Amino acid sequence: MKATRRFFSALRTFSEVLRKPRPLPQAPPPRIGLALGGGFARGIAHAGVLQVFERYRIPIHCIAGVSAGSIVAAAYASGATPEEIAKAGCAMRFGDVARWSVGRMGFVVSERMKRFLEHLLKHHRFEDMRIPLGVLATDLCNGESVSFRDSGDVFLPIRASCSYPGLFQPLRYEGRLLVDGAMSMEIPALLARQMGATHVISVHLPAQGAAVPPSNMFQVVNRCFQIMQTHCEQGWRDASDLVIVPDVTTMAWDAFGSGPQLIQTGEAAALAALPTIQSWMGVPLLPPAEAPAA
Repeated sequence: MKATRRFFSALRTFSEVLRKPRPLPQAPPPRIGLALGGGFARGIAHAGVLQVFERYRIPIHCIAGVSAGSIVAAAYASGATPEEIAKAGCAMRFGDVARWSVGRMGFVVSERMKRFLEHLLKHHRFEDMRIPLGVLATDLCNGESVSFRDSGDVFLPIRASCSYPGLFQPLRYEGRLLVDGAMSMEIPALLARQMGATHVISVHLPAQGAAVPPSNMFQVVNRCFQIMQTHCEQGWRDASDLVIVPDVTTMAWDAFGSGPQLIQTGEAAALAALPTIQSWMGVPLLPPAEAPAA
């Protein structure tokens, strides 16, 4: 009888356990990768995007960039604040990163960019970055993308990624000639995916409006590349979960003096993207003043 009572008591306990609702397994938080496109001086708009991400405490798993985007990406990954990046961008001029030196392969060399980066970046090697960093360049001979990440010096990859063909002289690296990463992939969304991002946010800086005709040789070359990239952009869009597009179409490629306006366009575009990012996070995104007390 005692054994029977123990059996039925255990059976009732087991039945009560079965009736209790089981908590549903929580999905892991998204790993957000940020992919920053190029745009010469218009790359200052990236600082505005980063300011919004910082303000709303959006965690970034990794960051990748091409051309001007590689400078901003490296600075942020190294620990520079969006405000420091914005200040450096607004103060920068073309001569800070380039020197005219007419040669057979281009009109400009970029040794000065190393000094600029040494002052801006908190760390100078991939393995020392605060968050994983990726930089994309292009092999001039075979047209393939060349990615840099994980380890090594960041200066040459960034200089290569910024070497706009026809203007900057290519950089030699391990038997290759490297030029602007945007020639093979305008935005490194796929690289961010390869670095472990589950959700990739691409920041696209569109070309200056077609209503503004080119007025010199460099603008002609720049406009031709922009047309080519527009027809080949599906690749990076397919690798993106969200595309942020600051309205920089009224800004010229060398509009360094328009830094504050460029930052504002980046902020506005990032704010418009917050509802989508919030749907990924599963929690409200609140600026510090509205964040609940711990």
